Order: sequence, then structure tokens, then C-alpha cells
Amino acid sequence: MDFGPAEPTVSTFSRYVDNRRMDYMRSLFGAICEDDDDVEARCLLAFSLFIGGHFVSADHGGRSRAQVLELALEWLTR
Repeated sequence: MDFGPAEPTVSTFSRYVDNRRMDYMRSLFGAICEDDDDVEARCLLAFSLFIGGHFVSADHGGRSRAQVLELALEWLTR
């Protein structure tokens, strides 16, 4: 892991880790999607759900959070 000449900052490390995660997801979504734009959109949505899902405290119309997450993942992997 090369972060450059100086000691890495938090933002540098965070970008590195986020890019690794996105690269991994691109490989997964790329296996089920041919369109690069579609792959990138799915990666961003999945990553956003992973990182920020716990900030959403809304009700889901009688569905549990687990049910809605399952529906979201099913939709993302179509």
C-alpha cells in the first residue's frame, strides 16, 4: 500500500479503502451486468446503502427494515 511520500491522512486512507470496495463491487456487478454505466450506478447505490443505511429511520409501510433491505438487494442484483 503506497500512500505517497508523507504519512497518509484519514481522507487519503478513506479514499483508498472506498476505491477498493468499489472495485470489488464492480467485479461482482460486472458479472451480472454488461453496461458499465449500469454497473457503476448499482455500485454507488449498494455502497450508499451499506454506508448510510443506518442513518435512515423511516418506517417502511408495514414492512420491516430487513424486508426492505432484501427487496433492495434483489432489485440491485437483477
